Amino acid sequence: MDIPTRLPTLFLSHGSPMLAIEDSAAGRFLDGLGAQLPWPKAIVVASAHFMTDRPMLGGHAQPHTVHDFGGFPAPLYQIQYPAPGDPDLAKAIRARLDEAGLNPKVRESHGLDHGIWVPLRRMYPQAGIPVVPLSVMPHGDAAGHYALGRALAPLREEGVLVIGSGGFVHNLGDLDWQHRDAPLAPWAREFGEWMHARLDAHDHAALLDWQAQAPHARHAHPTVEHLMPLFVALGAAGAQASVRTIHRSHEMGSLALDAFAFD
Repeated sequence: MDIPTRLPTLFLSHGSPMLAIEDSAAGRFLDGLGAQLPWPKAIVVASAHFMTDRPMLGGHAQPHTVHDFGGFPAPLYQIQYPAPGDPDLAKAIRARLDEAGLNPKVRESHGLDHGIWVPLRRMYPQAGIPVVPLSVMPHGDAAGHYALGRALAPLREEGVLVIGSGGFVHNLGDLDWQHRDAPLAPWAREFGEWMHARLDAHDHAALLDWQAQAPHARHAHPTVEHLMPLFVALGAAGAQASVRTIHRSHEMGSLALDAFAFD
């Protein structure tokens, strides 16, 4: 009997939907990332674009590709990512979350939003690995999402890759849409440096209190859903996990696309 290789958990910044088709530093990073990891038997993705009031899992056997954005070039809307789902895994995770007192639910008809298929299409273009979507709670806090991740921690011993897909700095109202290569704004840099320092120091108490302690926290995240996947990935790695920064880049002045592996 094969023993699954222990997988890291990942936080990935998925940026604009254009990441799916444009040449960029973040895109090239994702192109090579899948080959650097042990091959997973399934992938669970906590996506910033799957928002609910309690933890919810996608349980469709063949989830559809959701084009949940507007105003982008036509080729984006023609992309399909036909990865299978894994209803049995979704139900097993629901049971674990239920045991943790998190009141989860499975939505059988749920598809793959762009927070899921954009990075996975570049990491695993074959679309052959089963994918289970997981929601984030936009009215929840970092501690709640960390607890959600902790309930998922056994998955990394079972050959399941847990990914949090969001954005390291995400304020769409402050982007310089006309200048993709604009320098990183000082406020975004200061927020990012604080987060990196706290992650490197394993200072979970400060991280879970990021809204009060991080500089420019509200400016970096006017709403929290794009940072919550980081706390899911951090929790899913287990209490003693190490932190590796695996990518740093930015676009349009403040869209920080940093990525982390938690081992």
